[in-house]
Amino acid sequence: MITRRNFVIGSGVSLVLTACGGQGSGSGGGGKTLKIAVVPKGTTHEFWKAVHAGAVKASKELGVEIVWKGPLKEDDLKQQIEVVQSFVAQGVSGIVLAPLNDKGLVPAVNEAKQANIPVVIFDSDLQGDAYTSFVATDNVAAGKLAGERMGKLLGGKGKVMVLRYQEGSASTQLREKGFLEAVKGMSEIQVVSDNQYGGATTESAFAASENLLVSLKAAEGGVNGIFCPNESTTFGMLLALEKSGLAGKVKFVGFDASDKLVDGLNAGKIDGLVLQNPFRMGELAVQTMTKHLKGEKVDKRIDTGARVVDKESMNDPEVKALLKPDLTKWLGQ
Repeated sequence: MITRRNFVIGSGVSLVLTACGGQGSGSGGGGKTLKIAVVPKGTTHEFWKAVHAGAVKASKELGVEIVWKGPLKEDDLKQQIEVVQSFVAQGVSGIVLAPLNDKGLVPAVNEAKQANIPVVIFDSDLQGDAYTSFVATDNVAAGKLAGERMGKLLGGKGKVMVLRYQEGSASTQLREKGFLEAVKGMSEIQVVSDNQYGGATTESAFAASENLLVSLKAAEGGVNGIFCPNESTTFGMLLALEKSGLAGKVKFVGFDASDKLVDGLNAGKIDGLVLQNPFRMGELAVQTMTKHLKGEKVDKRIDTGARVVDKESMNDPEVKALLKPDLTKWLGQ
């Protein structure tokens, strides 16, 4: 079950996990245990905790060592670059990276390549081709799922707004693109706002949401449907809808899951959540890097899938595993 625990890892702390597999099971050609750095966009959102757990599972099963380290917040590009550069200087076997910015991490990844340290990108794409593989949700397709869900909720007509995440985040930009492509194909749906950003935190998303709801006169029917492309924007918008008395009145489709978002779904305040599989994403990213380091062929792009869930489907066993994965087994405490 996803809970907020005391294992949040700040920018200055790293966690090393060595698997207990058979001797040499995670070794490279020289018999040395492979050491893989895993660098998320941030370490506080529930999504990254699930990624972390999946990476730990893979490390234990494959007998490799992982080091989990990333910025505390998802807007600290400078810190993430420094983390990657530090791992390059340490000479790790490989780096698994979720880039905060599709351009900003390019020089650091190029440095890794020049140092013969392969990089697997996950969650959010990176410009260029200096990386070995990309493990992620097909974000355009996932955004289209959200748009199709919104169309059904509104009966194909109404006023819709998008609260974007932040500029430079490739994954959320593609979700926003997919959503807008889907709803703009519906002639009686009007997009009344799609150029405002929530930022990297729940607090900034809440402030942006409040401003949008007021400026668009949502309480007077100026907005019928809302889409948010990640966990923090979804939660910030949920808080703003609750404060304004609009929760459950305006159709609302969000992205990703946390305990509070699941509660919102169950209470009818959220009409749909697009779920990725962050646990599987972390697991596959480490598996892919390990295969590459052992000389095995890996695909350039690996889709980890997505689906829309609502109140009616949330008790399906497969959906429950996505909504509340068992992180305690892999992260402890």
